[in-house]
Amino acid sequence: MKSLLKSSPAAGAAADAPKAARGGSTVVLGAALLGFFLISLDALIVTVALPDIGRSLGCGMSGLQWMVDGYTLVFAALMLSAGALSDRIGARQAYGGGLVLFALASAACGLAPNLGVLVAARLVQGAAAAVMMPASLALVRQGFPDQAKRAQAIAVWTVGGAVAVAAGPVLGGALTAAVGWRWIFFVNLPAGLLALALLARVPTSPRLPARLDVVGQVTAVVAMGALTYGVIEGGDKGFGRPLVVASLLVAATAAAAFLTAQARGAHPMLPLPLFRSRVVAVSLVVGFMLNAAYYGGVFIFSLYLQQERGQSALQAGLMFIPMTALVAVVNLASAKLAALFGPRVPMVAGQLVGTAGLLALLGVGAHTHVWAVAALMVPVGLGGALTVPALTAMLLDAVPADRAGTASAVLSTGRQVGGAIAVAVFGALLAGANTFLAGMRWSMLLAAAGLVLTAGATLTLPRYGRGDEEA
Repeated sequence: MKSLLKSSPAAGAAADAPKAARGGSTVVLGAALLGFFLISLDALIVTVALPDIGRSLGCGMSGLQWMVDGYTLVFAALMLSAGALSDRIGARQAYGGGLVLFALASAACGLAPNLGVLVAARLVQGAAAAVMMPASLALVRQGFPDQAKRAQAIAVWTVGGAVAVAAGPVLGGALTAAVGWRWIFFVNLPAGLLALALLARVPTSPRLPARLDVVGQVTAVVAMGALTYGVIEGGDKGFGRPLVVASLLVAATAAAAFLTAQARGAHPMLPLPLFRSRVVAVSLVVGFMLNAAYYGGVFIFSLYLQQERGQSALQAGLMFIPMTALVAVVNLASAKLAALFGPRVPMVAGQLVGTAGLLALLGVGAHTHVWAVAALMVPVGLGGALTVPALTAMLLDAVPADRAGTASAVLSTGRQVGGAIAVAVFGALLAGANTFLAGMRWSMLLAAAGLVLTAGATLTLPRYGRGDEEA
């Protein structure tokens, strides 16, 4: 078991050093960071534009949920196979293909004539993002074989997502107000071209033995898709409807089939022995809950600010600035705290800060000043920013180099599932409550309870997170 969870740093460095030297670590990091920026941007930039898209295309709450979850659902469902694909064909090759597909899908989103086409294009975007995410982290692992420098690089890589998180709501609101919602997708094109230009200077990545798990992939897609459909449509039309009940039963059956395939398959896309490590298991649930709280919160408060308080798309986007402005700085501080005290300290602190923010938001009412709402959202953003870099570095340090793509895919899958499920569940709570504010408060309370539980789980980890044998 320990051989699965540990590898020789010296051996990994020896294997990766020539490639890092030829490619230039700065170029590798720049290419990986830009892709992570695009992936994170598209998860949030659409949120502030939802009311305008709904009016333009004539869709209600369930349509708005699918515009968000169409991206994150496929992203999550394909992530594990994408990790194996990244290992199999090489991180650079997989990353380049994902970038091209992402740019084409973004153009299709911007040109979509109706809701069906837009959701379909968002599905393709999610598939491309699923390929890019594990490949980008594997590129960082390739470019920085030294553990200390890799931890610093991961923190900088995370800044790409942090800047996107900060820019997403504001940029989405500004573009929607100035030139229309379609430009929130067209803006991806120049950044994608720049990332491709940098990637052209990165050497071909080595190909590692990895088999695609067709049965596991199909059952994962069916399970996640049926669950999301059941929750969204149940919240919109009622959970007692036969189609909703059937979809939830299909989700449960597919999930059981997926776990069986992973346990018995010769080449599972999710190696279950990884979860014998508390670091891997806890990292997954923490990542799930962080994204559920954050992305679910952004979804709800985007609607609150515009539909309940009458703010424009630009004004609503500006309200998110206090929450996101310090994220990049806190990302870097997290890496320093982890170096001094071990990753467990910033992880627990971040989850508790996020919990405090969610509980404070329970007091938001129909007449709370909008800038007070903006201030109350700050701890939610800072909590995630404090946790994620330490969480990511801890996970990658706990697995061998040849499992970097798979491990990063597991974490990214858990986080994306958290965001998708939160949008579905919170939307259902909004639709089922007597008032918008009641649904909003139940959503914040549910997210806070989840973060308290995952913070407790984090305390069970070894101080430096290098393996269960150190616990």
